[in-house]
Amino acid sequence: MLSKVTHVRVRYGEVDQMGFLYYGNYALYYEVGRADMIRGAGYPYSEMERDGTVMPVVKMNAKFLKPALYEELIRVETTIFELHKHPFITFHHKLYNEQNELLHKAEVTLTFYDPITKKRVAMPERLRKILEPHFKD
Repeated sequence: MLSKVTHVRVRYGEVDQMGFLYYGNYALYYEVGRADMIRGAGYPYSEMERDGTVMPVVKMNAKFLKPALYEELIRVETTIFELHKHPFITFHHKLYNEQNELLHKAEVTLTFYDPITKKRVAMPERLRKILEPHFKD
């Protein structure tokens, strides 16, 4: 298992008329958590893209429990529980407010994709070498 905590403050341009984080913007917070995790592990998305692999989202499942509010500092917990044998990776996200209330949960699955050949590819070997030690029993 690999986990990372990231903090994001809800900005004015991300909220609706009620001052709630607009539902479509939650995916941006997932992305912040994922990118921070991968960067912290030592292989930023930008390097992976330069190496010829991109990671499009292929599945997303979200549950809204309570609204994130304008100006709140949100704790984004991002976890990978397993490495797939197929060319996919699933990130589990939990968002908490400053009172430690669980606001939102989501699972987001991405695939590894070669933008030149337009085909799925295996997880980049560099990323696999970074992640595998976190999943050995």
